[in-house]
Amino acid sequence: MPDRHDLSAATLGLHAGSDERVTGTPFLAGPVFASAFHLPGDQEGVKYQYGRFDNPTWSALESVIEKLESGPALTFASGVAATAAVLTPFVQPGDTIVVPDDGYFATRSYAQTYLARWGVTVRLVSTTAMADADFSGVKLVWVETPSNPSLDVCDIEALAARVHAAGALLAVDNTTATVLSQAPLRHGADFSVASDTKAFNGHSDVVFGHVAVRDPELLKPVKQWRTLVGAIPGPMEAWLVHRGLATLDLRLARQSENAQAIAELLTVHRAVTGVRYPGLKTDPSYQIARRQMRYFGAVVSFELASAEVAQRFLGSCEMLFEATSFGGMHSSAERRARWGTDKVSAGFIRLSAGCEATDDLVAGIRRALDAL
Repeated sequence: MPDRHDLSAATLGLHAGSDERVTGTPFLAGPVFASAFHLPGDQEGVKYQYGRFDNPTWSALESVIEKLESGPALTFASGVAATAAVLTPFVQPGDTIVVPDDGYFATRSYAQTYLARWGVTVRLVSTTAMADADFSGVKLVWVETPSNPSLDVCDIEALAARVHAAGALLAVDNTTATVLSQAPLRHGADFSVASDTKAFNGHSDVVFGHVAVRDPELLKPVKQWRTLVGAIPGPMEAWLVHRGLATLDLRLARQSENAQAIAELLTVHRAVTGVRYPGLKTDPSYQIARRQMRYFGAVVSFELASAEVAQRFLGSCEMLFEATSFGGMHSSAERRARWGTDKVSAGFIRLSAGCEATDDLVAGIRRALDAL
């Protein structure tokens, strides 16, 4: 193999974890199911002591994520657990944090429900306003790019410079893009956080998350939080995510191709308004996205006339599963206003393009739209 530093992220995702080429061993070792490990005598320096502290299956995956993210990483039982592991240890009563008011609802809900109760001031700022926001006196800034579900994109490098000038830390929720599309740590972010339930795993069979950091010292309180709270991933889930990495680049390429074709259809269809996709040259996020992202991603957002029209579309399109997730191999969509958690219209739809043949997918969506 060539030097690992010369390999693309796509190849690293495929080959990492297969380094020990011993005759008769699998390419990717199976999950290690253990709550306890042999631990005679002094435990100093022993990595695997107890199942809540570490597990060889997590370690194998975390070593891959570290290579992809360009910073040490920890895995978690969910994306929300990973989020809490960044938001919680680095603030104390009297501190102020900034979170988007139009990003993933569970992030601001956690901050407003628990951090605010503990005396932390939670300031809500829209994703587009982050570029000009005042961060003086702020301890930590959280941004999601592209935002979910509106798909606004932030210039991470410019934002990191402003956040650091104010003496704050920057955390980037990279769920929608994944690290194979954009690497926040390389753009100056302190934390890269993702719900690997989505495109990173991509098979709709695992709930998972991870945190990667630019400064290894920042990982110590994150790991302490994971250990004390017990927000640990299962070994089978970690193994499944590791397995899914082998096809991540292939999936992102097909999903982005499909999403682009769908977005172009939506922009010209008479039943549709308000199309958002970073890959459209007319989209407000296009210029930043084309500089910052390798792939424009699987998610397309658009509006139909009403909740009733949107539901008719979802119910009649045989190519789409109606589900509240995104990034999977199967195309899916949902009417986001049904949850009451996002600032969107009643007919707003978040669509996640899967890996189906592009012609089939576009034709199926066109038929459902025409029927409206």
